[in-house]
Amino acid sequence: MQETLSIRKFAIKNAVPIMQDESNEFICKYIKEHNSKKILEIGTAIGFSSIKFAQVRDDVLVTTIENDIDRHIKAKENFKEFGVEERVTAIYADALKYELEGEFDVIFIDAAKAQYINYFEKYKKNLSPDGVIITDNLSFHGMVEDMSLTNNYSTKRLVKKIRKYIEFLNQNKEFETTFYDCGDKISVSKRIASN
Repeated sequence: MQETLSIRKFAIKNAVPIMQDESNEFICKYIKEHNSKKILEIGTAIGFSSIKFAQVRDDVLVTTIENDIDRHIKAKENFKEFGVEERVTAIYADALKYELEGEFDVIFIDAAKAQYINYFEKYKKNLSPDGVIITDNLSFHGMVEDMSLTNNYSTKRLVKKIRKYIEFLNQNKEFETTFYDCGDKISVSKRIASN
């Protein structure tokens, strides 16, 4: 498995947010254990997590959506460099406006945090019957649990949106959600089977 350290270095140098290793390992382990084959990622950034997902097994297919053209181009370069371009479909679009066909075993939300509820509601129709919706950054560096960690007004507004999303997941009658304290906190939401 090719080392993705070069992508992490680029991300740090260029202030591109990418997943923490612990969160990434959690999702890769989920993909492996549940034999998930089709992955949808909302928020490509520069392709770090898409590459990791595609490297789990040779039959994993990833579709990833990004609305920043520079990041989209860089991600496509990375997919080619790491030899996964045949199994990763990179879409340049606004995920809230894009209409996607097909079903996915894992839908991973890691884009604009203020839009988490909208992403969830829009893409749940693309979830396979036994699939899950996974969301990252639900602690937001501890600020969701302790708002006093920031004095920045826009950050506080964002933290309130994440709290609202957590409340949305907890009260959702259609999905059952489990929260995991790994990385920056992850949720795994599975559709409740109807009788």
